[in-house]
Amino acid sequence: MEKFPTAFVRRWASHHLHYALAAKVFLIFSFLFSTQLAAQAQSVTVQGTVKSSTGEALQGVSVVEKGTNTGTSTNASGTFSMSVTRANAVLVLSYVGFATKEVSVAGQANLDITLESDAASLTDVVVVGYGTVRKKDVTGSIVSLQSKDFNRGLQVAPDQLIQGKTPGVLVVNNTGQPGGATTVRIRGNSSIRAGNNPLFVLDGIPLSGGSARPGGTGNFGSDAGNPLTYLNPNDIASMDILKDASATAIYGSRGANGVVIINTKRGVSGDPTITATASAGISNLLRKPEVLTADEFREATKFYTPNDAASADHGGSVDAFDEITRTAITQNHNVSVTGGT
Repeated sequence: MEKFPTAFVRRWASHHLHYALAAKVFLIFSFLFSTQLAAQAQSVTVQGTVKSSTGEALQGVSVVEKGTNTGTSTNASGTFSMSVTRANAVLVLSYVGFATKEVSVAGQANLDITLESDAASLTDVVVVGYGTVRKKDVTGSIVSLQSKDFNRGLQVAPDQLIQGKTPGVLVVNNTGQPGGATTVRIRGNSSIRAGNNPLFVLDGIPLSGGSARPGGTGNFGSDAGNPLTYLNPNDIASMDILKDASATAIYGSRGANGVVIINTKRGVSGDPTITATASAGISNLLRKPEVLTADEFREATKFYTPNDAASADHGGSVDAFDEITRTAITQNHNVSVTGGT
């Protein structure tokens, strides 16, 4: 039988350990709960109404919290409701034909916002199927991109200039082969069996996928080509994308999948101007396939096809991908002279 002091100390130490563990667990849960409450407390719901300078409610205005991906759009009555991460958040409002505006929430729950018309953008000229018109006179869905709006960097095909630049337009490179076909979709697929590629119009001349290389099947077939491969991206001045039926009506059934109008650079009056650009880039395989070594292949052959084990012995290991691939180096140099009287 243990002496009283020893037994008391052991029991006290055991209870003290349990209490200490319980206290630590309680503190951890308390910290997590308080952190969640703090995060919820920082989130603020903001409501507002967006109108024009004439008092007209604006539908479809993009409302985004600055510095985040949180956003929404106004409904038919011009109102919106969204949660922001902090009480002093800044909202960025943008709408076609109106100047972009930044509004500070500053702890307000309801906002009344007025957007001013952007007269300069409304007088910009866009290209349509039957000529050029001002933006304010356009009723169809048209997106106009100038050379300053194009993607920067090394672009080997004109359609890469607008990749990710316009809503409702998808541009995907099918292969890494130079001059390979590119998938361009305007407002998604419109047909199951027929083609879904848009019509390209280069300086008034309609092009199609068959203008370059339609591709083929079988042993002698080839991949489809890009109709814009021969066109230097540096020679393009602007692109106009016609999306809806009213904008593409003049092209008939050929414009059923949308129309991309490409305008090349032209000479302007004034002194001659020489422009030179140069760029370079490299590309590598992201991941090489894992294959068997010679010894592993021989062992696998013995297991699966023992009768062919002798004929499967082809010598040492050779990494075919290392032999046939290397780092690709791409260079692009352009020199142009413009001028006129």
